[in-house]
Amino acid sequence: MRIAAIQMNTQEDKEQNLATAERLIDEAAALGAQMVGLPEMFNILGPKNYLGNGAEEIPGRTSEFLSRKAKQHGIYLHGGSIPELMIGENKVGNTTLVFDPHGNQIAKYRKIHLFDIEVEGQVSRRESDQFVFGERPVNFETEQGSFGLTICYDIRFPELYRALTLNGARVIFHPSAFTLYTGKDHWETLIRARAIENQVYMISPAQIGVHGRGQHSFGSTMIVDPWGTVIARAPERECVVWADIDFAAQDEVRRQLPALHHRRPEVYL
Repeated sequence: MRIAAIQMNTQEDKEQNLATAERLIDEAAALGAQMVGLPEMFNILGPKNYLGNGAEEIPGRTSEFLSRKAKQHGIYLHGGSIPELMIGENKVGNTTLVFDPHGNQIAKYRKIHLFDIEVEGQVSRRESDQFVFGERPVNFETEQGSFGLTICYDIRFPELYRALTLNGARVIFHPSAFTLYTGKDHWETLIRARAIENQVYMISPAQIGVHGRGQHSFGSTMIVDPWGTVIARAPERECVVWADIDFAAQDEVRRQLPALHHRRPEVYL
């Protein structure tokens, strides 16, 4: 199965962002991708108040766009994430949508772990001021098997990835807008660790460059195999990368190193 991951430099002009996403989805489909993943907040990134600028109900403008592109190309389309307008809430959801090759929505996940951090002189972010907490892990099923959903900061919580794996995930998506400050030291290490310990493919489409009000995303979109090898990595620009996912090779890794069967949960709890 060929999976493509898209790297973007999303700004505050939603129509321009959707036009860029459309061009890159078309490019991925032309490369033979059967599944395509977009980065976190691919349709708009940077507003101080997503409630007043950019959040959408689902279904809405962006979900209809994703449905149309999935059906047009006959692909699974992972919609990175978007700010979801939630009726009755004074915050929004950081929400992933997945569409099947017929354009049907088959999964919806809200980011469970929110990035509240203060590093003096480097980064200040409080996602919980704008976003609601997601409440449950989400897997979705395809003819090729089960896939897991996570978003950005979730990568620092290995228990979520283990839960997705124990629920059958063979591939886990990780769309992100990782900060430049943390990305340079932690991005690759964390993604490869999650791949190795769960013997899964990691698909990490990323934002790159400066956006919004001076925030800088790290980029380095990558695809990592169950052995922890980086099998695709993006250059420092908006682009598409892809890899052929070999489930037979994954089975062999799990057979030769059966760590998932050596777990002793009765000891851990």
